[in-house]
Amino acid sequence: MGKYIGPVCKLCRREGEKLFLKGERCYSAKCAFEKRGFAPGEHGRTRPARAERESDYARQLRAKQKARRVYGIYERQFRRFFDLALRRPGMTGLNLLQALETRLDNVVYRLGFAENRAQARQLVNHGHIMVNGVKTDIASMMLRPGDVVTVEENSRKKPYWKEVVDVADKRVAPLWLERDVKGLYGRVLRLPERAEIDGNLNEQLIVEYYSR
Repeated sequence: MGKYIGPVCKLCRREGEKLFLKGERCYSAKCAFEKRGFAPGEHGRTRPARAERESDYARQLRAKQKARRVYGIYERQFRRFFDLALRRPGMTGLNLLQALETRLDNVVYRLGFAENRAQARQLVNHGHIMVNGVKTDIASMMLRPGDVVTVEENSRKKPYWKEVVDVADKRVAPLWLERDVKGLYGRVLRLPERAEIDGNLNEQLIVEYYSR
């Protein structure tokens, strides 16, 4: 899969809200969105006026693009997650968000072992994470209730993992995850409920976009 290497602050500005793609920096005064909250590009300052006249398709597209950017995946993979959600019983929109939330890189981020999803993906790709005692480098792996996430034994000696304990201890893990910060351990207890997933995502518009 390709990797976006452009300035991520532009993605927040394009969506018109903070997506917290840079972790702690997004909470500081250095956040680019605080300085330039308008959309990027030559006509970015006039875009809010045009947004009032957005078509249904435009709103559906923006909802889909926002979800893609929050979870840091490209269109082809996002479409595969949607097709998977479509085949599962229940509400397609909720199935999609649950599938995205249970990706390994997102679980590592939710556990507080990384500042953002991009960093979590890098930790997985570099072989620092184990699932059920087996080292894996597949960031898109979907976890199930009962799966255990730990840090690889040799990786624990690295300075990063000694510092991350203090950082993670300040963040609250969601209720669908069990976490032991000092033990660098996490377990999926159940699938997340809708109220436990980002409320700014509109899964209904995403379903409408792909159902055209």
